[in-house]
Amino acid sequence: MSITAQDETRVLASVPKGLLIDGVWRDSSDGSTLDVTDPATGEVVATIASATAADGLAALDAADRAQAAWAKTAPRYRAEILRAAFERVIELADDFAILMSIEMGKPFAEAKGEVLYGAEFLRWFSEEAARISGRFGTAPDGKMRLMVQKRPVGPSLFITPWNFPLAMATRKIAPAIAAGCTMVLKPAALTPLTSLLFAKVLEEVGVPAGVVNVIPTSTSGAVTGPIIKDARLRKLSFTGSTPVGRRLIADSADRVLRVSMELGGNAPFIVFEDADLDKAVNGAMLAKLRNMGEACTAANRMIVHESVADEFATKLASKMGDLRVQRGLSDGSNIGPIIDSKSRDSIHELVTDAVSKGAKILTGGQIPAGQGFFYPPTVLAGVSKDARILQEEVFGPVAPIVTFKTEAEAVALANNTEYGLVAYAFTKDLNRGLRLAESLEIGMFGLNTGIVSNPAAPFGGVKASGVGREGGREGIEEYLETVYIGIADPFED
Repeated sequence: MSITAQDETRVLASVPKGLLIDGVWRDSSDGSTLDVTDPATGEVVATIASATAADGLAALDAADRAQAAWAKTAPRYRAEILRAAFERVIELADDFAILMSIEMGKPFAEAKGEVLYGAEFLRWFSEEAARISGRFGTAPDGKMRLMVQKRPVGPSLFITPWNFPLAMATRKIAPAIAAGCTMVLKPAALTPLTSLLFAKVLEEVGVPAGVVNVIPTSTSGAVTGPIIKDARLRKLSFTGSTPVGRRLIADSADRVLRVSMELGGNAPFIVFEDADLDKAVNGAMLAKLRNMGEACTAANRMIVHESVADEFATKLASKMGDLRVQRGLSDGSNIGPIIDSKSRDSIHELVTDAVSKGAKILTGGQIPAGQGFFYPPTVLAGVSKDARILQEEVFGPVAPIVTFKTEAEAVALANNTEYGLVAYAFTKDLNRGLRLAESLEIGMFGLNTGIVSNPAAPFGGVKASGVGREGGREGIEEYLETVYIGIADPFED
């Protein structure tokens, strides 16, 4: 699909520019605004309302008022709303993809893939809404009947990141709607437009006023802090960096809030000597370059057996070096810009550190001249084990390669990080694959594949990568409380 300037103008014009509070699109209480920038050009593409602390509490007021009635709606009703939202997002797939590419930078084809992936959470949880169930049984001593019910947690606050602006919203909003929870969504200030367009879709398909409230802001802490401290909030779900997640968990502790935290990652990508190297390289391209490497699931450490390391590195560098780095809406774009200059500088700093410690650049490694925040796909061979890039999340299109001799050494290298989100491994030995699944300290594992994310599967990690799961049958449990009811023996006189 060839995208024209007229297409971009039309899509940007279709996005509401206000805050959505209690079913009304409105300006911020003090008139504050924030600018949204295209990272490929550095130009402002939209100016929207920026919520204040008062606006945040007004959104929570609306969610609290709507909670009781929303919790009592029939599960099938909630399911049909989600199904309608799924169908409408699919109808607008090109518009969502154009919008994401403008505000976030990813190539149009990849943005379209995110739309389809994000929409699947709406369909999946539309099917789960009617399957919320409890149980009934007799106590072991026969003296009571035991009934277990599920109830919605209640008003929830969602804080979503800039890198997957639609999928991160649907992954939280869909199960909350299915469970009967109301919510306040605070999207990332860098990419709020996609969330605003999605909120418009939810309005169109009949989500009642107050159930979903959306408050973009340039002062996140000032707005979300009072909400987190408010006794009416019952749930906090955050996707973002581990340092911010730690602070939010601490802030939630006083009120013992239910929390879901999908935090940072530093995924190992292990290639054994028996791997099909062509398949491994293709898997590495998927695992490393999704979203220009700006993904918590990105393969950040290529751990390759020493007998195949040179061949793997050469093939990977050849493929990565052939990619076209340009604005996401340009024809043939493979790699779009990094989200902002600060993030690009952080990527280059890690590359520079690795090179200073002996790494060899096989492709990329230099900031290109010109406008926008681009960084080329980069492969580093011979990376020292004390290089910062092996410990810190690079969040960019850089693949550092280290070698190993034994399976035990590979596992030790893979686990040598505070993170534990996902790992990837390529081997023809199924027994080895099963051993890895049990020995790697991760919440997800891709065996002979470079993609693990699926709406039907539980997404989440261990260690500093977070708590809780999103997606799968487990995803809706994050928004349900378990209530036990003891009933006297009906046969007892």
